Amino acid sequence: MSDKPVAEMSFEEAMAALEQVVNQLERGDVALEQSIALYEKGAALKKHCSDKLAAAEAKVEMIRAQEGRAVGTAPAEGL
Repeated sequence: MSDKPVAEMSFEEAMAALEQVVNQLERGDVALEQSIALYEKGAALKKHCSDKLAAAEAKVEMIRAQEGRAVGTAPAEGL
């Protein structure tokens, strides 16, 4: 797993790290203290990914609004 701070990770890096955390926790072969640390890291990674997605969605909505399209979260018909 990367030692890169979560805040500096790209969405893709954070998702890959989150997958590693989930795999380690699902295997169940880590000590309790390490499990807690992994869980904390996983929570931080999940929040980081959610924040990145929300920022991307906001950018898309801004672009759509600038193009004069209807703004909303529902996908457009026929896309």
